Amino acid sequence: MSDPYIAKIAAELGLNSVGVSAAIELFKEDATIPFISRYRKEATGNLDEVALGKIQDRLAQLKELDARREAIIKSLTERNLFTPELKLKIEAAEVLSKLEDIYLPFRPKRRTRATIAKEKGLEPLADQIYAQGSEDPAALAAAFISEEKGVKTAEEALAGARDIIAERVSEDAPARARLRQLFSAKGIFHSKVMEGKQEEGAKFKDYFDWKEPSSKAPSHRILAMRRGESEGVLSMRIEVEADEAIALLEPLFVRNGGACGKQVKEAVADSYNRLLALSMEGEARFETKKRADAEAIGVFARNLREILMSSPLGHKNILALDPGFRTGCKLVCLDPNGKLLHDDVIYPHNGEGAAASAADKVKKLAAQYKTEVIAIGNGTAGRETEEFARGLKLEGVIVVMVNESGASVYSASAVAREEFPDKDVTVRGSVSIGRRLMDPLAELVKIDPKSIGVGQYQHDVDQSELKKSLDTTVMSCVNSVGVELNTASRELLSYVSGLGATLAKNIVDYRNANGAFPSRAALKKVPRLGPKAFEQAAGFLRLRGGKNPLDSSAVHPERYEIVEKMAADLGCSVQDLINDAALRAKIEISKYISEGVGEPTLKDIVAELAKPGRDPRKQFEAFAFGEAQKIGDLKPGQKLPGIVTNVAAFGAFVDIGVHQDGLIHISELADTFVKDAAAVVKVGQRVNVTVMDVDLPRNRIALSMKSNPVIGPRESRGPRPEPSAAPQAGPRFDRPRQDNRPRREEAPSGSMGEALKAFMDKRRN
Repeated sequence: MSDPYIAKIAAELGLNSVGVSAAIELFKEDATIPFISRYRKEATGNLDEVALGKIQDRLAQLKELDARREAIIKSLTERNLFTPELKLKIEAAEVLSKLEDIYLPFRPKRRTRATIAKEKGLEPLADQIYAQGSEDPAALAAAFISEEKGVKTAEEALAGARDIIAERVSEDAPARARLRQLFSAKGIFHSKVMEGKQEEGAKFKDYFDWKEPSSKAPSHRILAMRRGESEGVLSMRIEVEADEAIALLEPLFVRNGGACGKQVKEAVADSYNRLLALSMEGEARFETKKRADAEAIGVFARNLREILMSSPLGHKNILALDPGFRTGCKLVCLDPNGKLLHDDVIYPHNGEGAAASAADKVKKLAAQYKTEVIAIGNGTAGRETEEFARGLKLEGVIVVMVNESGASVYSASAVAREEFPDKDVTVRGSVSIGRRLMDPLAELVKIDPKSIGVGQYQHDVDQSELKKSLDTTVMSCVNSVGVELNTASRELLSYVSGLGATLAKNIVDYRNANGAFPSRAALKKVPRLGPKAFEQAAGFLRLRGGKNPLDSSAVHPERYEIVEKMAADLGCSVQDLINDAALRAKIEISKYISEGVGEPTLKDIVAELAKPGRDPRKQFEAFAFGEAQKIGDLKPGQKLPGIVTNVAAFGAFVDIGVHQDGLIHISELADTFVKDAAAVVKVGQRVNVTVMDVDLPRNRIALSMKSNPVIGPRESRGPRPEPSAAPQAGPRFDRPRQDNRPRREEAPSGSMGEALKAFMDKRRN
């Protein structure tokens, strides 16, 4: 890796160049971010996952920029257009937009008005006019009248010359830079409803005639407008004042007020109106979409982390119920490792006789399988089933409602079919509900993160960037918690640093064929699991009850010798060190510092000895909803407990136990101004809310976390705070879709140049 890359990234991110260099070298060796941040602290100067992620992303951007630079140079060279002057400009370009501006005049293009004028021999006339001398343009043009070339009059010649000048203006890098800044600073989003789409597009009614500065528009409104446009309901533009834009351009090209100068002035105005406005709007759309995507993906990743890291119940005997009315409740009994022991169906909501029979069956099964917890999905009939289960008053058994988002996706997946080939989807779904309570992380990794229900316009953002971010988040969570080597599923193992799907399958196959692994070292016998994969993965795998107590900890095998030396120096065993805090207090860390092993690693080792394999997740606490069971039970002013299910840019959704999540708008999250909803609430957080309004026809619930909220419909509560106190008030939008139906992705892919071409072609057509 060249020094300029290291220096540039270090300077931009405010990091030590030595640490950046080490991180880049480790990335070249395919080291993962969790591994580097946990086990290579000395090399990187203790860089955390966030900093390492930024280095990795910026490195990828610089590589992409260089790849584009090389492609441009190759194209220019092949056409004998590459000059020393161009070489200097291209090598100095530090951003993609500047690089594309340099290349734009030389980009192969389809036939334009300017190329047609050049074919008619009018380029010399354009040069003479652009010189803006004292000559009469009409007199200059007369020399270019040619029946043979299709130039019949002097005005036709002048029009062709202006077309050539207009194209030059549109390809001028300083001109484009000025306009780019103008669109960035003063661009206005303006969306309108398409003719005859008012009724069909009612969900977009807040955007039927909506304007706001593009620089301040939040991601959810940008994505909402774009979705309305892609569905043919809205038209959307990013506009600036044309007069201001033209006035910004004229000083770059118009040198005087003479006759030739007036021709150039006319060409500049034409260039903006016909060429530049469209091009700059395309760039602005691309940049605002990229910004909106980044914000939305960031929200999704943050929410996903919270739900994956939510408290696990742990290993318990569980009776799980997937609720239902007419079709009954699907029941499964699971052992503490999540193994399916029994499945059945009960009908507690089909009359007194059926309810009594259901009660008897549950009591019998609870006794037979020593049930400790009843887990109930929070879908249709969830609250009614919860009431039934609590009414059984089973001694020593707690009843817990479980968010079942994504359980149906798992039940129909290839993973579920492989695990339970002889069971139907209802049984698989119930198993997923029970296992999710035991360990949310271990169960949720089996489904696509987009199906978990914590996203914001997830179908509208760049899908490759979304997948990359979510995969990174899942890997970070899995490695932070650690994975039980002898019980983990193939899906969970696949997220362990250095493994992936193939090695995860090989581990499970080897385990099935040879029994439980006796030690971490035994992993080396797994086919195709080489030294590099072992180095990356071993520290994140846990092996409880093995011969070596360090195998159940986060101490990496490469550091076992250090711990053994610590124990030997104190005249005790490794197990004694783990059991006795007084012995650990005698360890003198400085004695064990060596090349590659510094104080950060040694402190981690000592901390790990105190709590080997400690789960970083919070301890599980049971939660109970209020008395309301359906939306019709709610009354304005009613105070209820709830659980945050999703946090978006515009607020938070809360499950209050009525089968329909309520929305706390960002302006109702606290008594003080809130800029970022995530600063106040997180997914999975228990909150107390007040019902502000219930809209039964639209199945909407407005909630508040303020101490004294104003109760009533939105229109009765007066205006929102002024922009000086809060973000510009924008339309609320329906809860993001949680289904898996694909949407047509309109975000441009590939380079910005390709994206702009696609947009401009769409506008022209």
